[in-house]
Amino acid sequence: MTYGAETWTLTKKLVHRLKVAQRAMEKALLGWSQLDRIPNVEIRNRTGITDIVPKAAALKWNWAGHICRREVGWWCRVILDCQLRTGHRNIGRPPARWRDDIVKAIGKNWMQLCRRANEEALVQQWTEIG
Repeated sequence: MTYGAETWTLTKKLVHRLKVAQRAMEKALLGWSQLDRIPNVEIRNRTGITDIVPKAAALKWNWAGHICRREVGWWCRVILDCQLRTGHRNIGRPPARWRDDIVKAIGKNWMQLCRRANEEALVQQWTEIG
């Protein structure tokens, strides 16, 4: 279920959808119907499966550390740094970007900080924050 989680933009809507999908899969694993009114805590106690959201976030932070350690001309860093603004800007809040939660946690100079640290430090930073 976490295939490609490194590239996900973890918005509130996506986090909610991931949690709902995981609960549905756990219920199916136990053979329970969606109509059965069983608390999520009971489902989690029976299956013992860890939550997907922290795992996806850790994969994303590992990928961010990998990107920082690569050379400047690498295609993934070029794509991450580019600003594709063609035409007019739509009304409203701009959509969330992949790096927004990293910038929120570490700061705008996260690439420079990451070059000094390793990916384990980034994962530790994420687990301390949220």
